[in-house]
Amino acid sequence: MHDAVVVALSSPVLVGIYKDGELIEEIRNEGMSSEILSEIFESLLKRYTFSRFIYAKGPGSFMGIKVTYLFLKTLSIVKKIPLLATDAFFFNENCPIKAVGKLYFVKNSSTITLESLQSPECGVFVLPKRIDAENFDTDNLPYYGIDAVG
Repeated sequence: MHDAVVVALSSPVLVGIYKDGELIEEIRNEGMSSEILSEIFESLLKRYTFSRFIYAKGPGSFMGIKVTYLFLKTLSIVKKIPLLATDAFFFNENCPIKAVGKLYFVKNSSTITLESLQSPECGVFVLPKRIDAENFDTDNLPYYGIDAVG
């Protein structure tokens, strides 16, 4: 059995396949999650049997979060495979994440706040070489952090 981890908060979209907690395959795609997730998973579902789907639930790209959640939640229901999640800071060494303008999401302990930063050092998202299921939660609802701008 394998775990699929998806980080689709910015470009590139990252999908990692893990066996016994070890990363065995990494897919990086510069496309939009709305266009590429179905293609990626069509191929993966032919090659692997999954025990869990895991995703970065935000903060990050509002559309990326929404599309990823809807795609994986639907797949989870149809395939009867649990969907787990964690915040995006897990995948970028707890660095600030761009929100809008000069606003960035920042995580202090377990609290995510929105702060105005002039020139933050933003980390890129990466898939860890090893994962532990205890780092992920069944609370898989997206975390947008800010309301949609109208």
